[in-house]
Amino acid sequence: MFDNVEINIPGGLTFAIPNMLRVKQNFENHKLDDVASALKMQIARPGIKEKISTGKSIAVGVGSRGVSNIGVAVKALVESLKDLGANPFVFPAMGSHAGGTEESQKALLAGYGITEETMGVEIKATMETVVPVVLEDGTKVHMDKNASEADGVIVINRVKPHTNFRGSIESGICKMLTIGMGKLNGASELHGTYPMSQFGTALPNAASKLIEKIPFLFGVGMVEDAYDNTAIIEAIPSAELLEKEAQLQTKAKELMGRICFEQIDILVVDEIGKEISGAGCDPNITGNKYEPGFEKPAVSKLVLLDLTDKTKGNATGFAAADVITKKLFDKIDFPTTYANVVASSRLDGGKVPIPMATGNKAVRLAAKTLNGIDPLKARIVRIKNTLKLDEIYVSESMLEEVNNNSILEKVSEAAEMSFDISPF
Repeated sequence: MFDNVEINIPGGLTFAIPNMLRVKQNFENHKLDDVASALKMQIARPGIKEKISTGKSIAVGVGSRGVSNIGVAVKALVESLKDLGANPFVFPAMGSHAGGTEESQKALLAGYGITEETMGVEIKATMETVVPVVLEDGTKVHMDKNASEADGVIVINRVKPHTNFRGSIESGICKMLTIGMGKLNGASELHGTYPMSQFGTALPNAASKLIEKIPFLFGVGMVEDAYDNTAIIEAIPSAELLEKEAQLQTKAKELMGRICFEQIDILVVDEIGKEISGAGCDPNITGNKYEPGFEKPAVSKLVLLDLTDKTKGNATGFAAADVITKKLFDKIDFPTTYANVVASSRLDGGKVPIPMATGNKAVRLAAKTLNGIDPLKARIVRIKNTLKLDEIYVSESMLEEVNNNSILEKVSEAAEMSFDISPF
């Protein structure tokens, strides 16, 4: 069916589209030279190291996102805990991710280099939970059973803008404590109770109540810069969590990458995946015309070309596209993808965009359906993914804006481009 989709399109898809030129986006670089040393220095700080007692078992929660240097950071954290006399173990704090099974969540950690062999400690994976807290409205806050049996709990996570809601605290430690550590049960409970628009207050509230009931010692927040480098690492004691995480969130928004154009007719993303963003491709980068707070950049048509290998068929976020390719569609593991969709309670996240046989046809379909815009004059931007934004491609009609922006640098002349072959 996909090979013949274009037969029903009046006029076909053989028209010309703009030539594209390669552009470098010159962001500020905030890379930490030694992530392991930076993390160990945080654990050695007064107010942090005193929380670790000799002989105590410590549960270290690690998430499902492809956080830069996460394997290095977790290993340094585990080593620091062992040096202080504790007995740490690692557990997946992933909510419903990786299909919502203990085997797949443990395998996902292994894909990040976090195994019993590399970490030197046990990896305890379970989907079984306990309920240490029931909120005022009756909502249950779940917790990983293995973590609940430890003498202390630490979680380590990237702090970044969330892909579906706005607040002083979005994606980070509070979310991991409530959604991630709550496993499939906890993720479903919170998503089923609160609309996503309320998560900016609901998750910090749930986290603060949970902290009162469990031996949460501290969280480790990691912030990345526009080049996907680890830029900040901070250990945050439980009593300061809400205040300090909000500060890291502000910093994360300042440092994150972006596409330096406010209006785009067609945005082409070569690949999406859960290791790139919880939404496959981050709407903080691509914009989302259907979500308040995500209006910029204003993208008329979004085209997605492929899934990454690391996402293992999880296509969560693909429904945001207007057009996808047969190549992407054929790689989708629908049970795994739908596990995320159902847990979020947003069933529209499982809707299938129009699939086209090739990338070239996908982009031309998007161009053909731009109202009142000559395809040859369309403002087209192509990116590898929403983490790799140092080099992008733009249509030649955007050259004047490139020349007038100090962040942007033209590095090639405009030329014909195939959307079936990655230029990155």
